[in-house]
Amino acid sequence: MLAPCLASIVIAYLLEASVSYLQASGLRRFHSVCLVFGVFLLTLVFLLVGLVPLVSTQLTSFAQDLPETISSWRAHLMLLPDRYPNLLTGSQVDSLMSGIKTEISQLGQNALTFSIASIPAIVTILIYFVLGPVLVFFFLKDKSQIIAWFTTYLPEDRAVLRAVWRDVDDQIGNYVRGKVYEIFIVGFVSFLAFHLLGMSYAPLLAVITGISVIIPFIGAAIATIPVAIAAYIQFGFSGDDFVWVMIAYAVIQLLDGNLLVPLLFSDVVNLHPVAIITAVLVFGGLWGIWGVFFAIPLATLVRSLLKAWPKKVDTSPT
Repeated sequence: MLAPCLASIVIAYLLEASVSYLQASGLRRFHSVCLVFGVFLLTLVFLLVGLVPLVSTQLTSFAQDLPETISSWRAHLMLLPDRYPNLLTGSQVDSLMSGIKTEISQLGQNALTFSIASIPAIVTILIYFVLGPVLVFFFLKDKSQIIAWFTTYLPEDRAVLRAVWRDVDDQIGNYVRGKVYEIFIVGFVSFLAFHLLGMSYAPLLAVITGISVIIPFIGAAIATIPVAIAAYIQFGFSGDDFVWVMIAYAVIQLLDGNLLVPLLFSDVVNLHPVAIITAVLVFGGLWGIWGVFFAIPLATLVRSLLKAWPKKVDTSPT
């Protein structure tokens, strides 16, 4: 129930840097909030009106092309029993393809059932899209009053809280803003690369590639599957087009991991890969996509709490 409120707090936190910059330039707080909020609304309208219908159309086209792709796979797989009769038979290939077709048809039925049953959820989402921007505006405009009200319920002796907040405030802000920039940059570069290579599903693959950076280490591997399938549907394995698409995707991921991420997150505390993966699993299991998105900031928060927690002084005689 509080998801729209929490999401609005995150968005307000992202926009606060721009508001503070305009204030430092001499603009009043209210005018700064109105200007930044107006740009935010225009971006939101562009995403809803321009990007969402386009991605939906691409998904529909992709689903329509799947049966033809499965038939092509069957033709290739039927060559295997002749080459390796001791490992695979024609009946096994037919059974495999039949199972794949059954699963796809079941997915289609589930999607139809979900679309009918989720009408109340769609209405709820539309309400959230109205309430969310309103909450973002008031969180920005009345930031000082809200913080002052909240601090009245905290204990006067809050040295640990101050230490933790100083340690994580800049890091979390830099991380969240950097992650949003990373999503847009990777998505835009991916769209350009796939479009120049003649991919029919360039917008859809760009969105998938951009969103994949939310999940450290794992997202890039998961996004490889739809990219490879879309390239195979359009080009097949014959020729150089499929290879060039996969090379372009690999280069984008390498540049993201070795150039873009160090530039965007240079001020964020480095965490061990084991700690990052553990944080993704734990917080993702608790709060879904929001937990995955904030896995690294939350891990940093836990680290700061452990660092600031009073340590027991060893008073035993030596």
